[in-house]
Amino acid sequence: MWGGRFSEATDSFVAAFTASVGFDQRFARHDIQGSIAHATMLKECGILTADEVATIIDGLQQVLAEIKAGEFNWSITLEDVHMNVESRLTDIVGAVGKKLHTGRSRNDQVATDIRLWLREETDNIIALLVRLQNGLLDLAEQHTDTIMPGFTHLQTAQPVSFGHHVMAWFEMLYRDTERLVDARRRINQMPLGSAALAGTTFPIDRTITARLLGFDGICQNSLDAVSDRDFAIEFTSAASILMMHMSRMSEEIILWMSAQFNFVQIPDRFCTGSSIMPQKKNPDVPELVRGKAARVFGQLMTLLSLMKSQPLAYNKDNQEDKEPLFDCVDTLTGSLLAFADMLPNITPNKDSMRQATMKGYATATDLADYLVRQGVAFRDAHEVVGNAVALGIKEGVDLSDLSLAQLQQFSDAIGDDVFDYLTLEGSLAARDHLGGTAPNQVKQAVVNGRARLKAFA
Repeated sequence: MWGGRFSEATDSFVAAFTASVGFDQRFARHDIQGSIAHATMLKECGILTADEVATIIDGLQQVLAEIKAGEFNWSITLEDVHMNVESRLTDIVGAVGKKLHTGRSRNDQVATDIRLWLREETDNIIALLVRLQNGLLDLAEQHTDTIMPGFTHLQTAQPVSFGHHVMAWFEMLYRDTERLVDARRRINQMPLGSAALAGTTFPIDRTITARLLGFDGICQNSLDAVSDRDFAIEFTSAASILMMHMSRMSEEIILWMSAQFNFVQIPDRFCTGSSIMPQKKNPDVPELVRGKAARVFGQLMTLLSLMKSQPLAYNKDNQEDKEPLFDCVDTLTGSLLAFADMLPNITPNKDSMRQATMKGYATATDLADYLVRQGVAFRDAHEVVGNAVALGIKEGVDLSDLSLAQLQQFSDAIGDDVFDYLTLEGSLAARDHLGGTAPNQVKQAVVNGRARLKAFA
C-alpha cells in the first residue's frame, strides 16, 4: 500500500494496531458515494476521460453491491475502508482503478466520509426528535386539566397541570432540535479537494463535487479542512445536552412510578420484573437512558481530549474520533427510539396526583397574591400566609380547609371570596398568561408547538 518508500513490511501487530477497517467500514456507502462524485468531477475537469470514469463508477457500484450483499472480503492488511474499496475496485476494473485517487488524499477522503455519514445520522435523529415531540404534544393535549403538584427543591410548590409539565419536556427537546439543525449546517461543509493538507496541483473544481454530494458549502482552508473535527464535537455536545434532558425526564418518571409517588404508569413492555420479588415492576428503560447519558458525556470528553493537543494538520490521533462518535450516535438513536414509543403512552394516576397536590400547601402563593390584590404589601402578605400555613400544619389540614374565622385572625383583608382562590382549579386558572399553567394556555401551547415543529419537516 505504501509503495517504494519502505524497506520492510509493517509488523503484523502494528498492522492490526493501526488498522481502522474493523469500525470504519461503516463508512463504505459514503466512501463510494464520495468517490463517484470525485471521479465525476475529474472527468468534468478533463483530468480523467469519460471512458475511464464510466469504468470506475461501474466498478464502484459493483463493490457497493458486494458490500450490501455481505460478500465483500474486508482485509486488515489494507488498513481502512478507503484502501479496501480502492483495492477491490482495481481487482474489478484493472489499472484504471488506480487513477481514482488522483487529486485527493485519504485525509480529505475520510473527512468527507465522516461528514456525509454524520449528516445522514443527524437527519435521522432530528426526525426521531420530531416524532417524540409530536407524541408529547398529544399527551399534553389529553391532560391540560389534570392537576399535579409542581415542585421546587423536590418540595410541593404550586399546582400545575400535567399537560403543562409535559410541555416543559417539549420545550427542552425543541431547543435540542434547534441545536442539531444548526450544527448540521457546519457538518455539511465539504473538505474534499484539500488533499493531504495543501490542496492539489490538478485543476479540480470543488464546486462540482460539493453540488453532487449535496454540501451546503466548501471548507475554505485546506489545512483546517483535513484536521477539523469541531463538527463532531459540536454534534456530541448537542447530543450530550439532549441526553441530559432525557435523563432528567427519566429521573422524574422513575420517581413518579414509585409507590411513594404513584403518579404515573408506563406500559409493561418498557419494564422488567425481579428474579426474586414477584411484585416488582422496574422502569428499566428510563433507568437505562439515565445511565446512557453518562456514556454520551464521556464520548464528548473523549473527542475534546483527542483534539486538544493536535498541531495542524492531520494526525493519526484522528483515527480515534470514529468509535466515540459512532457510540454517541448509536446510544442517542436507541434512547430516542425508546422514548418516542414510551413517553406518549404514559398514563397519569389523576387521583394520586390530586391528593399529592393537596399536601404541602400548594395554594399558599395564591393566598398571598389574593392579599396583595386587597392592598396588602407582598412582604406583609407573605408573613400572613406563613402564619396561616403554620396553623394548618398544627391542625393537620390544608389552607382551603381552614375556616374563614381562622384565616381572618391573621388579616382582616381576607373575605369570604378567598376560597375561590384556594381551590386547585382556581389556582391553575388564575395563571392565565403566555407560558402559564392555566388549561387554556396549555391548549394554546400545544397548538403553537405543532406549528413550530413544521419548521423541521
